[in-house]
Amino acid sequence: MNAFDRNLNLDSLFKFSQISYSTQQHLKKVYSSLAVCMLLAAAGAYLHVVTRLFQGGLLSTLLSLGLILWLSMTSHSPQNETRRLCILAAFAFFTGTGLGPLMDFVISINPSIIPTAFMVSALVFCCFTLSALYAQRRQYLFLGGTLMSLLTLLCIVPLVNLFFGSILLFKVQLYIGLLVFCGFILFDTQLIIEKAEHGDKDYIWHCVDLFMDFIAVFRKLMLILSMNEKEKKRSDSK
Repeated sequence: MNAFDRNLNLDSLFKFSQISYSTQQHLKKVYSSLAVCMLLAAAGAYLHVVTRLFQGGLLSTLLSLGLILWLSMTSHSPQNETRRLCILAAFAFFTGTGLGPLMDFVISINPSIIPTAFMVSALVFCCFTLSALYAQRRQYLFLGGTLMSLLTLLCIVPLVNLFFGSILLFKVQLYIGLLVFCGFILFDTQLIIEKAEHGDKDYIWHCVDLFMDFIAVFRKLMLILSMNEKEKKRSDSK
């Protein structure tokens, strides 16, 4: 039989039989909100890097923290949906402006790193998301304890490195951090599915989880690519 005579069934390709229809509808809302957050974050970063109309930095970070606290304290109800969406939009925007100083540093090394890091981040996010969606339910939930332990360790390492100033330790932190947040994409995606299957349909907060995972991966990749580019330039100049 000729393999080229076979029809590719796209419906079966994107069919997640282990996920109920209501949860699939919930995931559509989550990823639609995530797409909007990406656009707003890109707009915030653009305003900082290109137009200089809004300067990111510590103020943007504090505003982002304040907004996420406000969102967490606003009850999940139909009456508050519009308000919570506005808070989410503002959080995404100021998260983008908060990336501005890092992007300035990256641009000073090589501007092409930013689109490269974004494309790689998007590819990584899509691959790990699909892995979580196609995998057996609850398969990756066991990662939660390990990931949280590693995340705690990653928060301590920079403080320790203040006394040593080790470049090697900083690199190890970056690469392990990248792996940890890739793991969080798997974990958070399956956790969102389980929450939705048990009646938790707070797509706004679930969007926040995935958005923060993506931003963390993007940030780590920008730093890794920048460090590699600096080392390459240093070796070429010798």
